[in-house]
Amino acid sequence: MMKKQDKYAWLLAILCVASLFLFLGEALFNTRGEPREAVVALSMLQDGNWVLPVNNGVDMAYKPPLFHWCIALFSTIAGGVSEYTSRMPSAVALALMVLAGYGFYARRRGTELAFLMGLITLTNFEVHRAGTNCRVDMLLAALMVMALYQLYRWGEKGLKGVPWLGILCLSGAFLTKGPVGMVLPCLVTAVFLWIRGMHFGRIFLSFLGIGLASCVLPLVWYVAAYQQGGEEFLQLVLEENVLRLLGKMSYSSHENPAYYNVITVVAGYAPYTLLVLLSLFFLKYHKVSGKLSGWWNRFCTYIREMDDVRLFSLLSIVLIFVFYCIPKSKRSVYLLPIYPFLAYFLAEYLLYLNRNRTQVVKIFGSVMAGLSSLLLLVFFALRMGWVPDTIFSGRHAAQNVAFLHALEELPLGLVSWVLLAAMIAAIGWFFSSLKKDVSASGLPYSVIGVIFTVFLGLDGLFQPAVLNVKSDKPVAERIEGIVPEGKIYSYRTDITPGNRMHPFTINFYLGDRVMPFDVFEPEKGFLIVGNSEIEDFERTYPDYQVEEIFDSGHRSCDDHKILHFYRFWKHGE
Repeated sequence: MMKKQDKYAWLLAILCVASLFLFLGEALFNTRGEPREAVVALSMLQDGNWVLPVNNGVDMAYKPPLFHWCIALFSTIAGGVSEYTSRMPSAVALALMVLAGYGFYARRRGTELAFLMGLITLTNFEVHRAGTNCRVDMLLAALMVMALYQLYRWGEKGLKGVPWLGILCLSGAFLTKGPVGMVLPCLVTAVFLWIRGMHFGRIFLSFLGIGLASCVLPLVWYVAAYQQGGEEFLQLVLEENVLRLLGKMSYSSHENPAYYNVITVVAGYAPYTLLVLLSLFFLKYHKVSGKLSGWWNRFCTYIREMDDVRLFSLLSIVLIFVFYCIPKSKRSVYLLPIYPFLAYFLAEYLLYLNRNRTQVVKIFGSVMAGLSSLLLLVFFALRMGWVPDTIFSGRHAAQNVAFLHALEELPLGLVSWVLLAAMIAAIGWFFSSLKKDVSASGLPYSVIGVIFTVFLGLDGLFQPAVLNVKSDKPVAERIEGIVPEGKIYSYRTDITPGNRMHPFTINFYLGDRVMPFDVFEPEKGFLIVGNSEIEDFERTYPDYQVEEIFDSGHRSCDDHKILHFYRFWKHGE
């Protein structure tokens, strides 16, 4: 007979598949970040260079290659690089992280808490977005988190033996985005063991050995990459791994103040942030008294008496969060490794509220059910043609109208109706759970069910229709019809030293055939430019003549400029 723990694990695995893999390729690339990563794997497969491929005509990849190797592997099996195969490494990484987190906490804190922790990890905005995107951050986070779990287990054994799986995860994190992926898990676990009284010298020597072992595989790649890239490669490594941390990069990159990280976590943990905010109005507060020294002593006592798993989870949140407050460069996805540990504390809090402040869970669930119902009502109103185009005005009115029409004219097949029915069923499940006993344990699951089906509906029905309007793929297909093979050139006026921008989306859909004009300056060919940039081209290159082939009328999803396509030739040709 299957154990309860195994049943939860299988159910969580099924939910991971439903949430992450069913609609992974429905949305076309519609931001420059995803095709920028996917084209690296494309160039690997086309050119056979798996060490340091060149893409976009002149670029070396900005990050180590593990993520791109994974895309290339999945794409080889599938027969080509696509939106689906490009996003698969992130989806697989998130699924493994969720299941590994369940296994870690189920053995130490119980199956119900671990199951809720897995569900919350899977259904918050930031993690779900990263898990369905073609970006390196989810793979990095998953490898760091799984390394933390393995290093904790090693600590439970008194640092005896060799945590080979942990070393492999650390090596993978290093090969995904550099040494930070190896350093942070070691730092968190070492601090935890030191607080728990283990001798500092033993901790230092043990983790020094682990760190060195984790560098072996990455070092093989770095040496091979240096042999190909030379000093240019070394400068890129220095820029991305040292100067970024010190805030001395040659170009500004996501520079934000420290409080930005607080804002991104609060926003990224939607919709569960709302649950916490609502609960603040229902908690009992005690009058603050005593001196600061007394507060500090009580805090130290609380830390000493805290359960090992809770302390380790807390340190994972605090140390990683503080670390990423140091560099000027800050992005919400950098903090992804703390999200599973936050989910653990949120799961504890949700169970506490369900036992002691049930009205909070009911109100939160009612808000979620209301938002899901509103989403359905708006969609059906659009389908009925009740929303006029005239509600939009201003500079982006045309695109907003296109979004509206995309939803209005979206063909509804069997899958679409199943998704809509699932959302309606989840709403019904929640409201039926309100009629039961206030202490019913099923209430939190019915609330998460509403959230889960909203994400499912967005991924499989609503978002692809809207986001595909933004994609540059139709423009790329039109260009391919005119120039089915050979190089195509792009011209940009916003060239930043060390961080050259390209028409990434069009380049991916054209098979990595787009090159920067200013680097090659060919005698003749075809040119992709944004609106108003052709005038700058003619001033900068007076020896060339241009002829417009078409004005796409489409705002690029890369830089929001209207795309134009030209034929050019040098005078005398």
